[in-house]
Amino acid sequence: MAAVRSLLGRAATVVTGAQRLLRACGVGSAEKCFSRAIGTDGGPKRPLTAYFRFLAENRPVFKQKNPEINSKELLKKMAGAWRELPASQKQVYEEASKIEWQRYEKELAAYKAQLTPAQAEALKEERSRRQAKRRTLRIRRELTVLGKPKKTRSAFNIFVSEKFKASEGISSTAKMKQLYDTWQKLSSSQKQPYMQLAEDDKVRYENEMKLWEAKMIQLGREDLVRSKEKKAKKKTAKTAKKAESVKASSREQKVKLKLKKSEE
Repeated sequence: MAAVRSLLGRAATVVTGAQRLLRACGVGSAEKCFSRAIGTDGGPKRPLTAYFRFLAENRPVFKQKNPEINSKELLKKMAGAWRELPASQKQVYEEASKIEWQRYEKELAAYKAQLTPAQAEALKEERSRRQAKRRTLRIRRELTVLGKPKKTRSAFNIFVSEKFKASEGISSTAKMKQLYDTWQKLSSSQKQPYMQLAEDDKVRYENEMKLWEAKMIQLGREDLVRSKEKKAKKKTAKTAKKAESVKASSREQKVKLKLKKSEE
């Protein structure tokens, strides 16, 4: 157990650079993922899952056997090893994780009990903020997977992307400041090519979005369609329903007229 606790302390460096699998944590980097495990809000340390415990314990061995591969490929190899690990060996990690979670829950309850109402509320708000951030990241990843078109770029954004690498400056912030100052000094005629590219990009975006939203409607994902498109679809459906109602009413009138004539 002492060895495991020692490994937990170094967990933040276990899978640095392995973005793909760490996204299961709901965050974008290894450091942020493991920050939740070490109690950044002053509370007890949150234990690792059985899988991340396996990574922490076995990374040095895998790295020694595969010194030529990068962190991303190393993590793929370790993930494959975890999948193929016999249930009896996985149980060792799962049991260790279970024990740590039981300890964590007790310590967390004790920690919450000693908080003032104001501290408890602040803690609640902070966790809500983190959850909201994770939801936003999950939505962004989902939209990327679904192939949502990239947003439009402004004339200034296009200018920056063209000049950034060639610009001078010690840091990115310094470069951006320099480019902003340069942009401000440009005449209208000098800005015009970038303005035109920005307008062209708007056309590109609208065309791609129409195709993408039509596809989303076909997939039953109307929740991803812009409200304007939703309203247009509802209006079309409402118009069709109204037309059908008019037709039905017309048919009824015709039937009534025929009945009346037959009676006469």
